[in-house]
Amino acid sequence: MPGYILTGAPGAGKTAILRHLEVDGHPVVEEAATDVIALHQALGLAEPWREPDFADRVLDLQRRRRRRAETHGAEIVFHDRSPVCTLALCRHLGLTPPSALLDEIERMTAERTVFLVRNQGFVEATAARRISFEESLVFERIHELTYREAGFDLVDVPAGPLATRVAAIKQAVDRLRAAKVRT
Repeated sequence: MPGYILTGAPGAGKTAILRHLEVDGHPVVEEAATDVIALHQALGLAEPWREPDFADRVLDLQRRRRRRAETHGAEIVFHDRSPVCTLALCRHLGLTPPSALLDEIERMTAERTVFLVRNQGFVEATAARRISFEESLVFERIHELTYREAGFDLVDVPAGPLATRVAAIKQAVDRLRAAKVRT
């Protein structure tokens, strides 16, 4: 099952792109950190990302969602973030990444192409997204460096209208798949 990861700064438009791809018929794997944050905030914990087991909780949800997507047997799956993003988040927050996270990244073999969705020039705050635009630029760079260090192939998705970004991703996937057939 070939998979492609969407990554980038908070508020860059990854989820909107994912929704568009899903409506177009592609299976998707939802982002986990935001949902872990939302659940724990609903349970009364204001800043769950400061908890020592935060990265473990995110990784656990990522794993369950990935296993669920694998049951589809689809030709192409799009992932909103990955364990490498969780590592970038640990680095951004100054947390020691759990060994299970590092092990999971080592085991990732199917999703080697990552679409780096560039920021749109602003960030809208939410209960889970409490980051300034300036901080988001730093976080975008941490994501980029973390993926490069882990040996993933990055494809840049520049800012722009949603339909243009989705079309660029689909064209890149078509090119990548065609190149793989030729080899």
